[in-house]
Amino acid sequence: MFQIVFNEISAAEISALGTLEQLELLDEFKVGKEDLDHLSGDRFGKIDRDGRVLYRFRAKDYRIYFEVKESAVIVHRVLHKGTFSDFKFRSKMPLSEDEALAGSKHFWKLIDEGRNARRL
Repeated sequence: MFQIVFNEISAAEISALGTLEQLELLDEFKVGKEDLDHLSGDRFGKIDRDGRVLYRFRAKDYRIYFEVKESAVIVHRVLHKGTFSDFKFRSKMPLSEDEALAGSKHFWKLIDEGRNARRL
């Protein structure tokens, strides 16, 4: 297992959820090296753009976007699935969710905001 580190933005996003929903989400979010070596499309995904690798974890109606640095998982964003479902509908892209996000400048802007936020 990796140590999980939230930044200010991802901590605020998870704090906006109800207490029970937070506990359920965090209980599901377990990341081990074997998970990242053998990604399952249902739970884990990988988003790669210009050599930047980001992982996605699906839990209930939420997506947790993170990167791995040494022995830590750095959580950049915790977003409701509707955030990108609307994007996919508007753009009418015949791609998977991860492929669509990899090409989205808006998505990477959200991630960069999280990446540049102070870690808690």
